Amino acid sequence: MTTLIAVIGGGPGVGKSTVCRALASWLGPGTDHFEEEHVLTRPVFRAVAEEFAEGTGAVRPATLIACTRAYIGESLAAQRKYLVADALVPFIPSLVAWGHDEEALTGFVGELAKAVRPADVVVVYLSDDPEVALRRAVGREDDGWIDWYTGKLARQPGTSEVHDLASAAAHLRGEAVLTRRLLARTAWDVVDVDVGGLTAGQVFDRVRCELADRGIAAPTLSR
Repeated sequence: MTTLIAVIGGGPGVGKSTVCRALASWLGPGTDHFEEEHVLTRPVFRAVAEEFAEGTGAVRPATLIACTRAYIGESLAAQRKYLVADALVPFIPSLVAWGHDEEALTGFVGELAKAVRPADVVVVYLSDDPEVALRRAVGREDDGWIDWYTGKLARQPGTSEVHDLASAAAHLRGEAVLTRRLLARTAWDVVDVDVGGLTAGQVFDRVRCELADRGIAAPTLSR
């Protein structure tokens, strides 16, 4: 059986990539670490990259579903035990930015759930106050990052109200509420981890314990 562990969160700075790297290392051989940028570089997602490069900066929902279905099929064929996905499924931030409303998103998530159904799905949701997380990202990234980030959102129809850090945080708070509503309509197992005040190591320990309770753990070495 293949298990998809989708690590998502309320925007930049909550530690998604850090948790994914730690999970991939912990789970060991047989684990595929699908990094955030792989959605534009993996051959199985070529159609996504092609549509994104057409100039609109958007991708059709049907293309996202088809490529995800192909990725799950590829992983099953390769007998990958774990797929650790950084900000991949269920694509909500991108779809919101591209202007899709809640009704459209509900239909999309329902179809996506069918596409990944051959695999078990666990969604790890990392949450923190968006403004705190954004300020953490500002301290971590290069100068000018927040202008790039808010500018990227401002250019999209669904996030055109964003113009600075405060408005970005307000948008992310609303998006978090929407995401939780959408996830609640699926049969996916959702692990909630509040990262506020925790170190990266403490966050990973909590995630690891939650997964271990679900029978997901690193292989034991035989003597």
